[in-house]
Amino acid sequence: MTPAKDAVIAVACGVLMADSGAVLIAQRPTDKIAAGLWEFPGGKIEAGESPRAALDRELHEELGIEVEAARPLMRLQHAYSSRTVLLDVWKVGAWRGEPHGREQQAFAWCRPEALTQYPLLAADAPIVRALQLPEQYVFSPPDATLAQLQSGISRLPSDALLRLRLPSLDDAAYREVAVRLADALRGTEVRLVLDRDASMAVELGAWGLHLSAARLYQPEALNTEGLKVIASAHHRRDLERAVQLGCDAAVLGNVGVTKTHPKAPPLGWTGFERETFGVPMPVYAIGGVGSADLPAAFSAYAQGVAGISAYWR
Repeated sequence: MTPAKDAVIAVACGVLMADSGAVLIAQRPTDKIAAGLWEFPGGKIEAGESPRAALDRELHEELGIEVEAARPLMRLQHAYSSRTVLLDVWKVGAWRGEPHGREQQAFAWCRPEALTQYPLLAADAPIVRALQLPEQYVFSPPDATLAQLQSGISRLPSDALLRLRLPSLDDAAYREVAVRLADALRGTEVRLVLDRDASMAVELGAWGLHLSAARLYQPEALNTEGLKVIASAHHRRDLERAVQLGCDAAVLGNVGVTKTHPKAPPLGWTGFERETFGVPMPVYAIGGVGSADLPAAFSAYAQGVAGISAYWR
């Protein structure tokens, strides 16, 4: 029987990560909806079944493996013309057995950056973006000097994003710091994110652009010139606006109490998970968090953590 159009079908799916960094995708069999398209393996969560139990069962049924280690990656909702799915996505880091198509489906191992070469299900697009992002997003201290930033690079996570946030500088001074910082980052895997106009970011070869929550509602927010875009969000409305604009990710907080917002009530991990539930976009947690909080962030379906003081002590 075909589900009602307004019904939400809960699905657990897994991203198997090989030691090489490649992930596994499977082709939908000819007897299923959207036959021939590719997807991350998984299936419907049965009544009374937890997402993790469904993940274990589905990957055994489809690929003949036993999941040994997995953690939440993201939880997103997607509306097709005939149905709406809520994908509970898990990153699978260890399993027993050699994956093979028990339903005679084709499958392939693919680097995250090459996933766009396959015709994937539309619902899986945010998963691809999540796999192409690091787990940690570092903001520069707002009053940092160039020398302080340069000397701190070696202490940053090796593949982090680094937002240059110096609100007191005019555009000319900000550009000068950005030029020198970009030069200091050469030879590292740290990727530079700027927060002024998109043309400056493109000119300087920055990885991406960061939009404040206020800029999400300004007309020029759409003029990002093909850059990767991350948005600041304070609540669900901001997240939905970022999705509408096609942002690649968002930062939501404050999760904990911070010196910069001592009177603002923190979301906590429960609040973070509530605000991001079903949002089809990777979301970092920010506010009083750092590397040590990654396990809690993952449990709340965050992409990872973002922060300032935790990375520049």
